Amino acid sequence: MHFHGTIWRPPYEADALLLQATAGCTHHACKFCTLYEDLPFRFRMSPLEEIEADLGEAQLWGTDPMVLLSARLQGLPRPEGPRRVFLVGANPFVLQAKRLEDIAKLIRRYLPTVETIGCFARVTDVGLKSDEDLRRLRSLGYDGLTVGVETGDDEALAFMNKGYKARDIVEQAGRLDGAGISYTFFYLAGISGAGRGAEGALRTAEVFNQTQPKRIGSSMLTVFPSSKLYQEIQAGNWREESELEKLGELKVLIESLNIPTRFETDGASNLVRVRGNLPEDRERLAGYLENLIAGADEEALRAYRVNLRHL
Repeated sequence: MHFHGTIWRPPYEADALLLQATAGCTHHACKFCTLYEDLPFRFRMSPLEEIEADLGEAQLWGTDPMVLLSARLQGLPRPEGPRRVFLVGANPFVLQAKRLEDIAKLIRRYLPTVETIGCFARVTDVGLKSDEDLRRLRSLGYDGLTVGVETGDDEALAFMNKGYKARDIVEQAGRLDGAGISYTFFYLAGISGAGRGAEGALRTAEVFNQTQPKRIGSSMLTVFPSSKLYQEIQAGNWREESELEKLGELKVLIESLNIPTRFETDGASNLVRVRGNLPEDRERLAGYLENLIAGADEEALRAYRVNLRHL
């Protein structure tokens, strides 16, 4: 299989076949991000020949004699083809609709068991596609996009150089809804900066409440020395939220969301695991965070953050 650099995928895509369609990020300008710094290039589009070769290799999983023998010896059922493919890369949805269509047709040819195709997408990637493009991509299996919106706080979006505004999140999410493409939002606790966590959460809830994400996955901001945000901190232009403020921010967000969605804090950057369905689990999740905050020690929480070497 062809892969470049560290491969990132959401926790909930653990059962999907990972297929490289792009490597790196077309934006590559968010001040806090260091995810793709190990790549010698900014962005690379995988040639269709590479993708086809990888699909040919993946196809062998259900037919390779050694795989079948191994399953039989272990008393496991005969391996079935994958039901879902997740295209890796920071934002494969930036590719032109025709390119995504060609990839979907290759997937269907080699892996007819695949029902849906997901990937990471920027808000601006959706805006590059017409409504007709989106409907066509949905008909080809594209569904369950993961969109790292980070926040609905315009001040934070601008400072972090995300490249879009809160109103763009609402607009492009609405277009995905219209095309029948479901999506997950990723929220980044701590992105609004010290003293603004609760405000950022409230502004984000106002935005999210106008959309229909099937899931909201939340991570916690971790500032690494190689990031542009670290330089801003050293220059005195920005201050990081405390760990307790980040937890309080999560509580405010959960209390302020009034849409039906799944809420999860998975991933290494999170100090705690919070999982539940909103709105029915709101009181339980908020109560858990409230009790945690009341008994938590900032120094102990901070030790986890500073010793986190990689996401």
